Amino acid sequence: MAYILIADDDELIAELASQVLIDAGHACGWVTTGEEAWDLLAKRRPDVLLLDQDMPGMTGVTLLRKLRGSPEFYDLPVVMFTAMSGVEDEAQAIYAGAQDFVRKPFDPRGLTSRINRVLSKRKDQPQHTDLKTYLARNSGMVTDPEPALRRFI
Repeated sequence: MAYILIADDDELIAELASQVLIDAGHACGWVTTGEEAWDLLAKRRPDVLLLDQDMPGMTGVTLLRKLRGSPEFYDLPVVMFTAMSGVEDEAQAIYAGAQDFVRKPFDPRGLTSRINRVLSKRKDQPQHTDLKTYLARNSGMVTDPEPALRRFI
């Protein structure tokens, strides 16, 4: 079971998506703005964020860019969720760092399948590694990142 946060300004869509994912065995919560999503992320990190691309205020793409620039959320899996159509919208979401893209109106089985695919890609990875540790481990210059990290903390 995974915890999925849905950020969508359309409450009906958010509730429907939440119910589909709960029926698939996941825990879900939803908010209606990018700002609420950002605030909630600080309190509880989800396993996946299902993010509406076009919300008023902080758009989904803006929030996604903020997440990718954050040491805490750079690796949070994000699936963009939108009623927008066009290849440019999908390309913009993937370029900004989304792992996948779901169009509304959505097919319940398709939504569940995409969420499960994103989760399965991460099953062998740790839930989250802070950015300093990740960079130290993957730089090839440090075999034990702990002593090197103490200099930066």
